[in-house]
Amino acid sequence: MMQLRGDFQDFFHGKDAFDRIMNMQGEVFRQQKNRRTLRMVKDGKGYYIKIHRKAGWQEILKNLINLRWPVLSAENELHAIRRLEELGIKTMRIVGSGIRGFAPAWLDSFIITEELENTVSLEDFSRDWPANPPDFAIKTTIIKNIAEIARCLHQNGINHRDFYICHFLMDMDSLGKASGEGPRLYLIDLHRVQLRKHTPRRWRIKDLTGLYFSSMDRGLKKRDVFRFMQIYSGKPLRTILKEDAHFWELVQRRAVQLYKKEFKRLPNFQV
Repeated sequence: MMQLRGDFQDFFHGKDAFDRIMNMQGEVFRQQKNRRTLRMVKDGKGYYIKIHRKAGWQEILKNLINLRWPVLSAENELHAIRRLEELGIKTMRIVGSGIRGFAPAWLDSFIITEELENTVSLEDFSRDWPANPPDFAIKTTIIKNIAEIARCLHQNGINHRDFYICHFLMDMDSLGKASGEGPRLYLIDLHRVQLRKHTPRRWRIKDLTGLYFSSMDRGLKKRDVFRFMQIYSGKPLRTILKEDAHFWELVQRRAVQLYKKEFKRLPNFQV
């Protein structure tokens, strides 16, 4: 099964279209055993193609033994993008997708998305915040927008599994615009997203741990973290510290453990 936007149907026409997409060459951004991401340019515009090759039963079993749910095809990201669109969360735009095969271990698939132009990851955007603090209004709005995205995901049965600030892209054209929305953020890298009716507590903690860990060297203040907690929880801070203290203690403890494992030292910032 394959679906392509009209101009891509013309570009990849013929019976061998699926094979030609799977064998596309271009600037490779990520390469793993059975998955690669590359960039192509068509009519002066950039696109990303994520190609998933057959995983095989051995790879599936290895993931399951390590208590990891394997990503078997591009279909997972396709469903995640569509769900985020339904919820009004900005993400990548799909221009094509395809899947071929029956058994889970022997699927070939791809997804093509538009390049998000003039964007920068929050990891890069905030890199020098400790030495050069950002405009207060911009930082406050960014924290608010991230907290609202996290809250929306978790309230709707979604967890990201790679919820780091590097997977938020900021639209640089939206900076400084006089609108209530503020800087526009896109959430990307959705291939490991899980969709359920309800998000389990442990997966909410894992997402928030990743977010906190990746923000620790960004010159944040206690008030910034408390602001995030209030917006995410939809409760006054006093109520959070009384009713949800253990939940947030777990988030902090695990984020510190992750930081120590990654950098072999304690973070400079903890609430």
